[in-house]
Amino acid sequence: MRPSFALDEALKTLGLNLKNARLRRALPQSVIAERAGISLNTLSKIENGDPGVSIGNVASVVHALGLTSAISTLASSENDPIGLANEARYLPRRVRAKKSE
Repeated sequence: MRPSFALDEALKTLGLNLKNARLRRALPQSVIAERAGISLNTLSKIENGDPGVSIGNVASVVHALGLTSAISTLASSENDPIGLANEARYLPRRVRAKKSE
């Protein structure tokens, strides 16, 4: 099953961003592929935004580029305004104070 148009575009953008990060570091695909433990073909698929590549392989490329912190904050609350809005909406109107012991 193909991803939605929006997801397909996001993956292509991610792939291009990873390729540009590699080029900014002046590293050939062979070096990143070796560091990530993947084939050149898989790296090419990632850089082209192929939705069939495993998330582990994408994460390995991100790590090989030294961008691991970007993964760990991807879905953090600071980057999730919709989740924060929903969370706030479901908070009780009144929070009872704990009785002291």
